[in-house]
Amino acid sequence: MRSVAGQVFLFQLMIMVLFAAAAGGALVVQARDSSTQEARQLSKGVAQSFARAPGTLAAMKSGRPTELLQPRAEDTRRNTGVDYVVTFDPQGFRWTHPDPKLIGKHIYALREGGAADRPFTKTFEGSLGLAVDTTVPVYDTDGVTIVGFVSVGVTVASVDDVVMDQLPQLLGFAGGALAVAAGGTALVSWRLRRQTRGLDPSEMTRMYEHHDAVLHAVREGVLIIGSDGRLLLANDEARRLLDLPADAEERRVADLGLEPGTAELLGSGRPVTDVVHLAGDRLLAVNVRPVDPDDRPAGSVATLRDTTELRALAGRAEGARKRLGLLYEAGVRIGTTLDVVRTAEELAEVAVPRFADAATVDLLDPILSGAVSAGPGPEMRRVAVHGVDGARSLYPVGELIRFVPTSPVAMSAERGRAVLDADLTASGGWMGAQDPDRARRLLDLGFHSLITVPLQARGVVLGMASFWRSDGVPFGGEDLAFAEELAARAAVAVDNARRYTREHGLAETLQRSLLPSSLPDHSAVEVAHRYLPALEGVGGDWFDVIPLPGARVALVVGDVVGHGLHAAATMGRLRTAVHNFSALDLPPDELLGHLDELVARIDSDEEGERDDESVSGATCLYAIYDPASGLCSLSRSGHPEPALVHPDGTVEFVRVPGSPPLGLGGGEPFETAEVTLPEGSRLVLFTDGLVEDRERGFDTGLQALRHALAHPGRTPEETCRDVLDALLPTRSSDDIALLVARTRLLDRSQVAEWDVPGDPAVVAGIRAEVTGRLRTWGLEEMAFTTELVVSELVTNAIRYGIEPIRLRVLHDRDSLICEVADGSSTSPHLRRAAITDEGGRGLFLVARFAQRWGTRYLARGKVIWTEQSTRSPAGEPEEVSAETLLDQWEDASW
Repeated sequence: MRSVAGQVFLFQLMIMVLFAAAAGGALVVQARDSSTQEARQLSKGVAQSFARAPGTLAAMKSGRPTELLQPRAEDTRRNTGVDYVVTFDPQGFRWTHPDPKLIGKHIYALREGGAADRPFTKTFEGSLGLAVDTTVPVYDTDGVTIVGFVSVGVTVASVDDVVMDQLPQLLGFAGGALAVAAGGTALVSWRLRRQTRGLDPSEMTRMYEHHDAVLHAVREGVLIIGSDGRLLLANDEARRLLDLPADAEERRVADLGLEPGTAELLGSGRPVTDVVHLAGDRLLAVNVRPVDPDDRPAGSVATLRDTTELRALAGRAEGARKRLGLLYEAGVRIGTTLDVVRTAEELAEVAVPRFADAATVDLLDPILSGAVSAGPGPEMRRVAVHGVDGARSLYPVGELIRFVPTSPVAMSAERGRAVLDADLTASGGWMGAQDPDRARRLLDLGFHSLITVPLQARGVVLGMASFWRSDGVPFGGEDLAFAEELAARAAVAVDNARRYTREHGLAETLQRSLLPSSLPDHSAVEVAHRYLPALEGVGGDWFDVIPLPGARVALVVGDVVGHGLHAAATMGRLRTAVHNFSALDLPPDELLGHLDELVARIDSDEEGERDDESVSGATCLYAIYDPASGLCSLSRSGHPEPALVHPDGTVEFVRVPGSPPLGLGGGEPFETAEVTLPEGSRLVLFTDGLVEDRERGFDTGLQALRHALAHPGRTPEETCRDVLDALLPTRSSDDIALLVARTRLLDRSQVAEWDVPGDPAVVAGIRAEVTGRLRTWGLEEMAFTTELVVSELVTNAIRYGIEPIRLRVLHDRDSLICEVADGSSTSPHLRRAAITDEGGRGLFLVARFAQRWGTRYLARGKVIWTEQSTRSPAGEPEEVSAETLLDQWEDASW
């Protein structure tokens, strides 16, 4: 059915079906009308004959009409061929009927459409179906009284039998006509396929559309050339490209007035691909392909394509591709460091030589220090120069340049957009006003065009970038747009470096202000320290040396997790907290416990504002060294163990029980390690940035540290230099804190100790022995106040404390220290006694005459200590003499 013949056959079939249907319908209508008319005549004649038949009137008037009329009515129906003969009385009750069940039944609508006194015929739907019915009245002998009626009918079903008899003839005629049409269609189809070489209509349509498109719509010239060199076909585009005459077809190609080379190529028929030929002012790419059909002489097909504009577009596309590649390279190469000057140098290096022959970058002075400039000004500092040899004639790096208002730099900074000076020789007025000698040298070197672009980020001008050309074509509009894009990317990198410089400087300043500027000179240790901030961000490392009562000293090293201002500020908080906890004279494990709670609270308070650089824990190593005994107590929380260098150069790492970092321990208790340090040994405390970096593991770093420390007789300063020379990385990614303490021991002559019995009577003797020791030390002028302090502390220990009780007096440089230890953990409290109170004044007097005093708890018991300065001993009260004060206590009562 997709062929033309098939479609014609389908059309003829539809016509035949419609014709047969119309003929059948007409036959049915005609047969129905004829049969109906015959039925009307038949039913009327039978009805009148039956009504006038002898015996009908008598039967109707008799008492048994049904018995007399029913046999006669049935004989009449069978003999005449009618469908029914029905008689009924004037009231409509049947006497006869073909269906005995309906005899005696009433007929309604008896006279619908007709009069009751004369015969009438109608068509109605009766009990036997649709029928033609004639009803005739039967009159009495007087001709007036109706005795009954005779109704005779013929059903329509009987009429349709006539149609059914004629229908086979009609269908036979239609079938014959259809067979003749099918034969004709097959013949036509065979002829069409022979003439179209077997192509179906869809293929013929596709070939026509292709042919039409090639001739009129394709924007590529097409020529079909015969084997004899004659032009058989040329489409519209080929006529336009070659300027062919209207009668070009069927003429030889050599006679069409083409360029000799083009005509020879087209007429040769040899295959070629994209051979460029000149046709007038056009460059044509010619392709030739031979064709060799089976039943025709060989020929060729040539296609022509105008490449004039394509070559120009290809040149522009290549330039755009190079600029895009340069922008991509700029995104990779610019901003590799967070250094403002280096970022400016990278911009100049990227631009030369692929975009410009020389490039300079000038920045406002505040930008170099990380500050924000108030606005673009005429003065800028040159930070980068890169280019050909002639670039040396430009202002050198580091020079502060004041640009004249007419210069492109000043105008670009004022307007906030790039300025193009395509011909410096024609607009050299500003160059002469800026620097005549330098302008002359630049023009002599061949610099002929300039683009100046502001480096601005977040609406703030940071500086200017200038691109110079001395070779090639001058800068144009496309170059201006490219320079703006290149400068915009570089400006973001410069601004990031500026912000980093500012934040790094603030953080480093804050951290150095929070770290100790100098360490105290202590009799217990000789110390040296180093602190090196990370190159890529200040961290939270810190160290400290804190004097403690009893000539002891605390050595602290810690590291806050994270970098930046937040880490530095948190480090300051922790260092302050360590000082405060140290003032309570807590043991190392208890101090770290309090510090752990503080860090956890800090993290909890900042949880809602936490970002990627927020603090999440810290590490700390806390050590207390007692020069009187040489005992060192250490505790650590997530921190590396310290190194101990013995006087002979042997190095070991002190085994200190480890604990999680501060703030992450979940309330677990800390442990303390106690070691006795020989005099002259060096205790080295450090943060992990010293031994661990991106190129070196932690264990490797510890081994390197061991080798750097294994030198006897080195001072702390020399030890710090040795360690940093051996372990300092090229680019440190973490802070480094190093603290070296060389231990000392107090001479035994500087320490006096007594075991005190629990009897107050011994106080006087102990006081006398203390006075004698003070005389040995040359501190006779302090005897009075020292006796007062010793008497009060020992008396309170005997009265309120628990044995054993010990008294220790130390002479440490400018200090005199008294310590009374007992087994009770009850601590005295300073209060102001009322006039009526018998006691409560002794501790007040101790606080009055001692420079400092306090309580230190031990694993078992406590120590009450006082410290007096030997340089400015406490004066005696003016109102009360020393003897009066001592008389308040009787020796016997102690």
